[in-house]
Amino acid sequence: MQLFYNSEISTATKQLVFDKIESKHIVRVLRKKENDVLKITNGKGYLFDAKISFASDKKCMADIITVTEKEKPWNYYLHIAIAPTKNNDRIEWFLEKATEIGIDEITPIICANSERRVVKLDRFEKIIQSAMKQSLKFTLPKLNPPIKLNTFLQQELDGTRCIAHCEDQDKSLLKTVVKPAEKVTILIGPEGDFSGVEIEKALTKKWTPVSLGESRLRTETAALVAVNLVSFMNE
Repeated sequence: MQLFYNSEISTATKQLVFDKIESKHIVRVLRKKENDVLKITNGKGYLFDAKISFASDKKCMADIITVTEKEKPWNYYLHIAIAPTKNNDRIEWFLEKATEIGIDEITPIICANSERRVVKLDRFEKIIQSAMKQSLKFTLPKLNPPIKLNTFLQQELDGTRCIAHCEDQDKSLLKTVVKPAEKVTILIGPEGDFSGVEIEKALTKKWTPVSLGESRLRTETAALVAVNLVSFMNE
């Protein structure tokens, strides 16, 4: 199934007009024609069937014929707050794979040891959208603007809150902390790990220190392991 994404479409929408770039893709690349049916999601849990009424590579139009509400395939809410990696390819790899597995919210956090402090949200958003379509999901993860860790720790967040760090301190395995069907937020630090001050501040805010296993993992690997563990705990 070829899945399209349009954030503006709603259950009240009757007709959809594609922009020039997407019209060209639909008509010239995919060779769609009038009366062909397109599958479209708005990333909010809905699937729309739309029949092409006007097929032009400059302005393709489609009429909505059915709307189906699609239940999210996972029963938990996962929020990963991750320090952007120095190499953009690595954080982009995480965004893609996490979206394919199942994640609800992502926040780039800027830490004391962060080697990258500027991120391209537009690029991140496109990667997430593409991964959602490729994996045939109908819920788009929420991507938040980057925020300093100290500011992030001031927020009141519901559910289980975990910080994964590498310091030699008492920590619980993540799989023993996470419970099925709950909301969980996990902090993943930069290549140089969280600073001692940041860890202590998180602990004073009642964040639970966790371990992801014996191996010392790269930032993006640690984040994906966390995503996979939460998914596994809910199977």
